[in-house]
Amino acid sequence: MGYVILVLFIIVLLLLASCVKIVPQANAYVVERLGAYQGTWSVGLHIKMPILDKVAKKINLKEQVVDFAPQPVITKDNVTMRIDTVVFFQITDPKMFAYGVENPIMAIENLTATTLRNIIGDLELDQTLTSRETINTKMRASLDEATDPWGIKVNRVELKNIIPPAEIQNAMERQMKAERERREAVTRAEGEKKASVTVAEGKKAAAILEAEAEKQSAILRAEAQKEKMIREAEGEAEAILKVQQATADGIRMIREAGADESVLRIKSLEAFEKAADGKATKIIIPSEIQGLAGLAASVKELVSDK
Repeated sequence: MGYVILVLFIIVLLLLASCVKIVPQANAYVVERLGAYQGTWSVGLHIKMPILDKVAKKINLKEQVVDFAPQPVITKDNVTMRIDTVVFFQITDPKMFAYGVENPIMAIENLTATTLRNIIGDLELDQTLTSRETINTKMRASLDEATDPWGIKVNRVELKNIIPPAEIQNAMERQMKAERERREAVTRAEGEKKASVTVAEGKKAAAILEAEAEKQSAILRAEAQKEKMIREAEGEAEAILKVQQATADGIRMIREAGADESVLRIKSLEAFEKAADGKATKIIIPSEIQGLAGLAASVKELVSDK
């Protein structure tokens, strides 16, 4: 009898222990009573009714990532390609998630495939390859709206890979190679153009500097020639002045010695001869000196007659 009581006590103790549940962080438990929805337990300690209540579903409330296999899609210009997607979602309503759809992940995968085919079907190949952000935004909006009744919020959708047919890939590679060669040719031509412009500008600058130097040289030569002529003129003027001064001093000395007017005129004529220095082509002689010259010639004739 005591053994039976002990067994019953242990069974009751185990039963009570099974009724105590602790819900960890970022989780939720959906509880049913006699098969019907009873409530959702959040984080903390909870006690359920023995035998009557049971935890129907344990739900992870963290953001989850699902990577779906590549799906065949056809573009507007009838090009078949394969695209795999990555969906980031989070469960926001445990009750709706537990009772809204049988297999939520499979439902999201199928919904993603059909939505992707609808969006890609309206785009051509080039638009599909260059409009990833647009496709991601449209898919996220469509999936988020469709999964609301399941208690799921789609936070983000990304196209992981876009795999066109092999012949399309080869054509794209040839096109990219041709584009790179074209850019290389353009870059080379622009470099040669800049080099030619630089050389031309250098020659132009050199020509300007050479002309400027020649101009400065000509100015300096002209100034030097001018200074030389001025110095020569000043030298000639000074020489003439000295000759005239010497002549004037000689005449003064002759006059002081008592010479007559005729001797003075002859000395003046000699002074004119020295002043001319044999370089003048025309000499203007005063009339009184001309008369004196005629008188000297008459005297010479008389002496020769005697």
